[in-house]
Amino acid sequence: MAGLSSYAVRMARLSAQIFGEVVRPTDSRSMKVVQLFQEPPMAKRKEVYDWYPQHKIYYAMTQKLRFMGLFRDEHEDFKEEMRRLRKLRGKGKPKKGEGKRAGKKK
Repeated sequence: MAGLSSYAVRMARLSAQIFGEVVRPTDSRSMKVVQLFQEPPMAKRKEVYDWYPQHKIYYAMTQKLRFMGLFRDEHEDFKEEMRRLRKLRGKGKPKKGEGKRAGKKK
């Protein structure tokens, strides 16, 4: 049996390109690489990017509940109290135009 005509070879390659198959015949080691590239990347897999909880959403929800008085966050309360005490002692940020550099001007 004679080999395929050049037209048949070109049509087979075109068909393989259109349907996402390997264009030229390859060995099994190369096919392993092809199969690896056919899989979606790790970053696009749902089990990878949904591994950790959505901290931003949970934080925003707890802040709203805390503001309404339905949630008690002792660490946030402590940080708030420390900020308030620093402000009472005069340790807060200076107002605009009253910093160290502003005092050095002529």
